[in-house]
Amino acid sequence: MTDTGARRRGRPPRAESADTRDRILAAAREEFSERGYEKSTVRGIAKAAGVDSALVHHYFGTKEQVFAAAVEVAVAPALDAPDAVADAPLDQVGERLTRFMFGVWENPTTRMPLLAVVRSAVNNETAAAVFRRLVAAQLLRRIAAQLDAPDAELRAELAAAQLVGTAMLRYVIKVEPLASVDVERIIARVAPVVQGHLTGP
Repeated sequence: MTDTGARRRGRPPRAESADTRDRILAAAREEFSERGYEKSTVRGIAKAAGVDSALVHHYFGTKEQVFAAAVEVAVAPALDAPDAVADAPLDQVGERLTRFMFGVWENPTTRMPLLAVVRSAVNNETAAAVFRRLVAAQLLRRIAAQLDAPDAELRAELAAAQLVGTAMLRYVIKVEPLASVDVERIIARVAPVVQGHLTGP
């Protein structure tokens, strides 16, 4: 009885535990988005969350596991193309896919974890693997499945390259005037190119 009570006293209440986890995840998303995977540390994440680094390890394990929890879980639902995109008529899929992707980037809630993944994927294989898995599983396979072409996967990947490259210049590298131009102008220019990759000759 006494032993059980002692163990219970050592555990944080469930509500406090959930709040601590959320603070750690929020701090990790910000740390990874600003510094990338390589330069981020568990100690830095813990400091930003106002907790001891041992608590980060307790809840999430290694830095790689923190990254997956903070970023992949947040990004995966955002990149899950809705039926309106994945099942769009072939002559409209380019415009719908482009609009969907820039909608995800323009949303501040999903932009931070996306920035974390993209910045980290450039020079870290762990982050690159997460990015490949997210893009392939959530987006490319569904789009490729709709294409009646022997090179459907390559077409879908080229379309993704167009979108990711444009997003990199706008949101990560922030090249002007691309970084500040109205997103509708970007969609109008990029969507026909994406459509060409998907259904062109």
